[in-house]
Amino acid sequence: MVSAQSDGKVLVDVQDLKMYFPVTGGILFQRKVADIKAVDGVTFAIKEGETLGLVGESGCGKTTTGRCILQLYKPTAGKVLFEGTDLISLSGGAMRRMRRRMQLIFQDPYGSLNPRMTAGAIVEEPLKVHGLAKGRELKEQASELLRTVGLNPYMADRYPHEFSGGQRQRIGVARALAVRPSFIVCDEPVSALDVSIQAQIINLLGELQEQFHLTYLFIAHDLAVVRHISDRIAVMYLGKIAEVADRKEAYENPLHPYTKALLSAVPIPDPLVEAKRERIILTGDVPSPLNPPPGCSFHPRCPYVMPRCSQVTPELKEVSPGHSVACHLY
Repeated sequence: MVSAQSDGKVLVDVQDLKMYFPVTGGILFQRKVADIKAVDGVTFAIKEGETLGLVGESGCGKTTTGRCILQLYKPTAGKVLFEGTDLISLSGGAMRRMRRRMQLIFQDPYGSLNPRMTAGAIVEEPLKVHGLAKGRELKEQASELLRTVGLNPYMADRYPHEFSGGQRQRIGVARALAVRPSFIVCDEPVSALDVSIQAQIINLLGELQEQFHLTYLFIAHDLAVVRHISDRIAVMYLGKIAEVADRKEAYENPLHPYTKALLSAVPIPDPLVEAKRERIILTGDVPSPLNPPPGCSFHPRCPYVMPRCSQVTPELKEVSPGHSVACHLY
């Protein structure tokens, strides 16, 4: 289910975002010897009411990007503008107030819920923290939230181990909705679930987006899931954005060699089409973010590599309306 985009007003604007994790060494005195460049100059914008799918293989920096936007990690450099306010410059109290507007749905429905709290208490907690309800109203709102995500309110007294994986993720969704946010980072919310349950959660997220006018950053590595829910798609490789395009354009006319390789790995149900399709096999391994290659980070694995690729870092440039790519071929 793809959302109906609004008037095109930008809600989240990420500018040249960097997140470097220091590597320390030494026996007695720990000193910084290098940086792991998990996110290295990421720029994109998300409009109100749309879903931006952020895809890439494991370790490319997708989750770190999402957590930097929510200020769960303090970025090394760059700007994160939410409705025009730079989140990085906010004080602790101002950021806590701003957090009501943005929430996170975690990847692991098993590890993200407190096993000592009931489902009702888990959903009630954000309402208590932000002072949105108390007493009887608190219980009523928690019950309504559970009902909204497809759970029976009588389950409120159960503990997380008494639920299935899909039900636990629904509790996580209800918790994210409790403070009535306008922006939600969905960090691979279906990757830990059975395939039969994945479709239910994806459809639920689509319905909630329409009902509550939500904006999503949907992080995933499953291109089929991203195609179903996203309006636009950003492809990430080794801490950088390789390509950003409209959903249809990204799948029908991919430009970056990495995007082409990713899409060639997605199975097609039609055996005749599948038999004629060219499969792009990438050689080598993903370079380490501790020591990324010079120039284009994809050049050691690129089938179209040119001499300048190893010397000059390509900028993310718009090559057609709404379609940007960071590649020397264009």
